[in-house]
Amino acid sequence: MPSSNGRNVPKRQRLAPIREGVLDWEGARVFLEIGRTGSFRAASQALHQSTNALRHKVDRLEKSVGETLLTRHFDGVRLTTEGERVLAAARRMEAITFALLRGDNRIGSDHGEIKLAVTDGLGTAWIGPQLGAYRRAHPRQTVNLLCRMPAADILRLEADLAVQFVRPQAKDLKIVKLARLHSLPFASRSYIAAHGTPTTIAELAEHDIVYQTADQVTPPEDIPEDVRDALQRGNIVMRTNSSTTHYFAVVSGVGMGMLPTYVRCMGSSLVPVDLKYRTQHDVWLVYHPDAGRLKRVQQLIEWLIEIFSPRRFPWFGDHFIHPDDLPPIKGWLHPYDVVANRVDLAAKPRLLSAP
Repeated sequence: MPSSNGRNVPKRQRLAPIREGVLDWEGARVFLEIGRTGSFRAASQALHQSTNALRHKVDRLEKSVGETLLTRHFDGVRLTTEGERVLAAARRMEAITFALLRGDNRIGSDHGEIKLAVTDGLGTAWIGPQLGAYRRAHPRQTVNLLCRMPAADILRLEADLAVQFVRPQAKDLKIVKLARLHSLPFASRSYIAAHGTPTTIAELAEHDIVYQTADQVTPPEDIPEDVRDALQRGNIVMRTNSSTTHYFAVVSGVGMGMLPTYVRCMGSSLVPVDLKYRTQHDVWLVYHPDAGRLKRVQQLIEWLIEIFSPRRFPWFGDHFIHPDDLPPIKGWLHPYDVVANRVDLAAKPRLLSAP
């Protein structure tokens, strides 16, 4: 443990001396994260600060309250009785901060901006195209759609709510399972005409592959060994961290790639490749309890639950349905449909005509 003179703590992370009778607010925020995650290491990763800096700040907090708040063990930390009291107070402080930033005096109002964080693919292909209808129903709202693969930190107000593939471990969040996303390999008709269709996992090694590497996608260690071996022996012609780029590369015939089954329901001409390999990711709706009290956030939550309903859209159900057996969405001009259904870029390069 570092000494009180701040040794081993970067200068930019040191704090000014605490005045007598003044609570160390930064220390309370750090202590709240340690209490949530159960260890200095996990809190260090979440806060992007060194463990030495966090220990120093907890030491200062303990000095300001005059009590020992936690004890360190090989498997993490354990809160003392006083530590539990301070943790509860820190949670209340966070709620008050949220109220100040989000304006709790307008809880019943449906006016204002809502920050919705969502994975790149779902934001571009599913949520974004439907926001026009939501906006017409709620004209006083502005939805700030943050499309990115790293999961948003809802506890630190990076967004009001998030749609993501990773189920958060924090106990202070509201979590709803929206759907299950099923994926399998797809290829364009032009690619199949030029290279043929693999019929076994081993034959993947003879094909061009478009591969997505990003947060919240299937990590390499979770890919079956035979698939991983074929990919290593094959020809990965493109890597990308963008779901949208990944999709359009497959549409353009750059190579085969893993895509959600629902692309076939929206006019895509892509062909599913049946190799008995598919993945699934549960889709979670995550929001802060205080955000859930706001009327405008409640309305967006209800809408999100509806547009991911497996009753309306069977491809979001728990059980896999082959893309060829899924019903198409009629009367909906979708961005994937514009490219995939009207022109196969690799086969017939030409300008897109207006629908």
